[in-house]
Amino acid sequence: MTLYNGENVEYIVPYLSLFMEDIRPVLEKQRDEVITTPIVDYNIKAPRESPWWAAFVPYLVMFGLIIVLWYFMMRQAGGGNKAMSFGKARTRFQPDHQKRITFADVAGADEEKEELSEIVDFLKDPHKYAELGARIPKGVLLVGPPGTGKTYMARAVAGEAGVPFLSISGSDFVEMYVGVGASRVRDLFEQAKRHQPAIVFIDEIDAVGRQRGAGLGGGHDEREQTLNQLLVEMDG
Repeated sequence: MTLYNGENVEYIVPYLSLFMEDIRPVLEKQRDEVITTPIVDYNIKAPRESPWWAAFVPYLVMFGLIIVLWYFMMRQAGGGNKAMSFGKARTRFQPDHQKRITFADVAGADEEKEELSEIVDFLKDPHKYAELGARIPKGVLLVGPPGTGKTYMARAVAGEAGVPFLSISGSDFVEMYVGVGASRVRDLFEQAKRHQPAIVFIDEIDAVGRQRGAGLGGGHDEREQTLNQLLVEMDG
């Protein structure tokens, strides 16, 4: 608005009706009385519109925050290529041509060696057992306190049979992200199929092994999904 002294006064109001209500008493007073700085004229202008791209700024900021959060999640997951190796099993692979550990390197445990010798014989000559209609056991559970040589015995079985040895810890299957454990189980057995015949050794399997259906989350529990996927792969 323009005053009699030529001064221009400009301010922004939230609503046009509010401006008219505020200025009406001033205009009536100007009409009835002589004031020192009366209002000569006023003009109402529409507010300056923001550029078209300004509406996308909040979405771009939100998208950037999601990317940063995902990046830090991948860094915590570990591995070389974070985005591609997130669902991959962290398997330690020992080819069959490396230095082998045999039963001769294992001191004692004669009963365990005798029990596992059948599996060694099957891996060496599977056709003999196939003709008889026999099938190799789906798995062998080695039970004992830490330091009793369970991992060493499993390596000895692979060394005696001359097959690759894939080992992984049971805690590698359990993550804070649901579905990662089952994905790593699938990847572990896919690696074993590429090198078959092979032995897969899961150390500290009690990290995921327990009674089925005992989880608080029901079928959506991470350990429950990992255990179910492990049983499916062993049955296949």
